[in-house]
Amino acid sequence: MSAQPKTLQQAMIYFADKQNAHDFVVSLRWSDGVVCPHCGGSEQWFIKTRLIWRCKACRKQFSVKVGTIFEDSALGLDKWLCSIWLIANAKNGISSYEIGRALGITHKSAWFVLHRIRYAMQQGTLEKLSGDVEADETYIGGKAENMHKRTREAMGIQGRGTVGKAIVFGLLERTTGEKASKAKTKVVPNTKKKTLQPEIRKNVQPDSNLYTDALKSYQGMEEEFVHQAVDHATEYVRGNVHTNGIENYWSLFKRTLRGTYVGCEVDHLGSYLDEQTFRFNNRYGNDAERFSLVLGSVAGKRLTYKQLIIKRTFKQLNFLKKLI
Repeated sequence: MSAQPKTLQQAMIYFADKQNAHDFVVSLRWSDGVVCPHCGGSEQWFIKTRLIWRCKACRKQFSVKVGTIFEDSALGLDKWLCSIWLIANAKNGISSYEIGRALGITHKSAWFVLHRIRYAMQQGTLEKLSGDVEADETYIGGKAENMHKRTREAMGIQGRGTVGKAIVFGLLERTTGEKASKAKTKVVPNTKKKTLQPEIRKNVQPDSNLYTDALKSYQGMEEEFVHQAVDHATEYVRGNVHTNGIENYWSLFKRTLRGTYVGCEVDHLGSYLDEQTFRFNNRYGNDAERFSLVLGSVAGKRLTYKQLIIKRTFKQLNFLKKLI
């Protein structure tokens, strides 16, 4: 759209108009014409006073929010769109408290809004990484020595170091020519060979150059990839063999967690990874482009509050059983 805002100030002014916000979302979701999300019908009546449609085929009513992350939300599109702009373009993320203060909504609503936007940021693709690819794993979580004794006992932590921490695995395709580097990340249960190697085969093109550290779990990849490893006990770089790119990504991610979010539940760690990976892979675009990318992915990704907290609820129940 020619009137698309380019800055946050322009976005706040433009989307403050209810009709502008509505028309903007419609133009991105249904660029080829409005389609009923219930039956797929292409003929509807539009009720202008309520900004909803009624399908001529199934007779059901629907709005632009139905079937998206906005569904069943009492918040107006003006606040939703400003939230998307903020989180898509905040280099180190933006906390739910800050969103709540900026938009005048409760912390609980802001937290739910951010998680639904992170859900829209998932950039799942079947395209495999190729060329020079780095693979590495890292551990996320507080130090056991800084935890209260009761917390360590409840979590079953008896040691230090990596004990009790979440494990994240990442792949990074290095920059080649005009093609910027991009990453793929995922929370994994462990760092065993049977866990990490299938992820590499799933996401990396065969015969690519694969660079890892000296972890034994990466041994045996030479048959499918040009695999070279660097032993961090003696060196960090050997010519073109290093994992500095993916380790730089980990430093950015951990800085965001510690500096902006302070911490997160392990059940939601994947959502924070989706957010960081989206901004990293689209870091050379402008604010308006990143905003449009997220907004173009809101359809088909409805997320209810019950779905969001269900894992956490079971975790709390198990915690209570241990105490009893």
